[in-house]
Amino acid sequence: MAMTDKASPRDRLLDAASELFYHDGVSIGVEALCRTAGVSKRSMYQLFASKDELLAASLERSAPGYAARLTAGLDETGTPRERILHVFWRVERLAAEPDYEGCPYLAALVELKDPEHPASRVARVAKGTLQEAFRAQAELGGAREPDFLARQLMLVFDGASARAGARIETLDGLTTATVTTLLDAAGVA
Repeated sequence: MAMTDKASPRDRLLDAASELFYHDGVSIGVEALCRTAGVSKRSMYQLFASKDELLAASLERSAPGYAARLTAGLDETGTPRERILHVFWRVERLAAEPDYEGCPYLAALVELKDPEHPASRVARVAKGTLQEAFRAQAELGGAREPDFLARQLMLVFDGASARAGARIETLDGLTTATVTTLLDAAGVA
């Protein structure tokens, strides 16, 4: 990964953390982070209290971009059903990319196994935001139980992300077919 010389040390660290944590996991060492960012350990610890805080900050910083990737090309005039299906269609497209490693927020939660870890808190907020978006669209679409449907959609989303990220499954049409069945059963028009 090439770090631009014009980026601040903080931005270079956040960029390196985002990339390394996504591809190599949260156990990546401080030395590797600093080397990739071109920043000294001393500077890192002046900017972030710990590697844990850096991980949390990198996840928080990337959340809007991740959400934008899931909704890219979404027509704002679409129905709630189309909006929900679009997210899963996007996951299928993203999962086909060679560098796809799954949902970074789910990965952080699974790897850390500590609900109080600063990055776990950030990841739970990101996952909750997606679930709330599903719930809101389900409600707008007339779902009989929008909260339950949102939980089901998260289960499909996380399962699909994890299986595709681990290269156990290709998602080509699988998630959209599954979600279509759930939407039909829930009465979403």
